[in-house]
Amino acid sequence: MKILVSACLLGFDVKYDGSNNGGLLPPETLELLKKTADIIPVCPECFGGLSCPRSPCEISGRKVFDSEGVDKTEQFKKGAVQTLKAAKMFGCSLALLKEKSPSCGAKKIYDGTFTHTVTEGNGITADLLLKNGIQVFGESQIQELLEALQKQDSAG
Repeated sequence: MKILVSACLLGFDVKYDGSNNGGLLPPETLELLKKTADIIPVCPECFGGLSCPRSPCEISGRKVFDSEGVDKTEQFKKGAVQTLKAAKMFGCSLALLKEKSPSCGAKKIYDGTFTHTVTEGNGITADLLLKNGIQVFGESQIQELLEALQKQDSAG
């Protein structure tokens, strides 16, 4: 089995500020994931051509803007398409993505005001993956992800 994982959660320095979110996954959780599935690192924002570091971005309405008001929607859409291509190429039906991100957030994202306010919604990539039948989990849903992996393993 193969699973897409946000590269920032794996310790890659691809976060908007040039750092990573590697500390959000406990080492034992990461080891368990590695034993259970092949991990395919992805960063939709990098896939879309955005630099590291870059201005933070949030979704406002149907568009993605950086903190200076520049429309970055096309880069986010391109990154989402490239991530979906990777999912299909590697046969991934599950993804572990960074919560609240304008790319990867599932169910909850920042609201576009750059005030750390969270609202209901999906990031651009998470939305595209979900529409294409790929289950998306955030880092706070590790247990649910492991259960889904176990179900797939016993079914396949």
